[in-house]
Amino acid sequence: MRKKMWLVIALLGLVTLLTGCMDVNQEITEDSDGFWNEVFVWPLVLLLRYVSELFGGSHGLGIIFVTILIRLILLPLNIKQLKSSKAMQEIQPEMQALREKYSSKDASTQQKLQQETMQLFQKHGVNPMAGCLPILIQMPILIAFYHAIYRAPEFREGTFLWFELGSRDPYFILPVIAAGATFLQQKLVMSSNPAASGNPQMTMMLYIMPIMIGVFAAIFPAALALYWVVGNIFMVVQTIFVHKPFSKKDENAGGAKK
Repeated sequence: MRKKMWLVIALLGLVTLLTGCMDVNQEITEDSDGFWNEVFVWPLVLLLRYVSELFGGSHGLGIIFVTILIRLILLPLNIKQLKSSKAMQEIQPEMQALREKYSSKDASTQQKLQQETMQLFQKHGVNPMAGCLPILIQMPILIAFYHAIYRAPEFREGTFLWFELGSRDPYFILPVIAAGATFLQQKLVMSSNPAASGNPQMTMMLYIMPIMIGVFAAIFPAALALYWVVGNIFMVVQTIFVHKPFSKKDENAGGAKK
């Protein structure tokens, strides 16, 4: 879990670096060359334009719909990640027992620890990298959104509700919602697994991740913050359906009464 947190920090930092280094002042057109423009930015601009036209030219609604579409495409991967994360938490006692069994720091003992840990993962069908893959996939999409907003005039200069898509949310409403949705999603995951509640790393992620998302949503253009808000709300709904935390609470309460 700690590795995942540092991966998120590193990737968000990379997004900030790349969006600062790449030329966002050059308007994107069908003639824009280069792998990045041809494969990521221009197709996303075309999709956003098409969907926006379906909603009467509302670029904000276009971003919302495309965000939901992207989340639906990534849904199988995200469900797999949620289930793997849950399984990882459930085997924490066994992993701790292995660490105590092979507490010596010599190379031979550590090799045995790694071997038995991998066997434990295989036994329970846990993929430690499953939690990182959705994040890695979303980074190019996030950077492409940034370029699509700044390099397509209609998105850079467009407005939606109370904010300009190409500027930061002046009232910081979107960053607060994005952070709140992130916190709620993390809390639902923890509440669905009692073993995670006493995990200090999970508790740390519960508070650090929302703060990170909120800060970045406040720094980046409001269109990106809108992408985060819609995506995180989608994740909340997805977590409710996959983990069913409320039904498990009812079951626990019924067991306690008995």
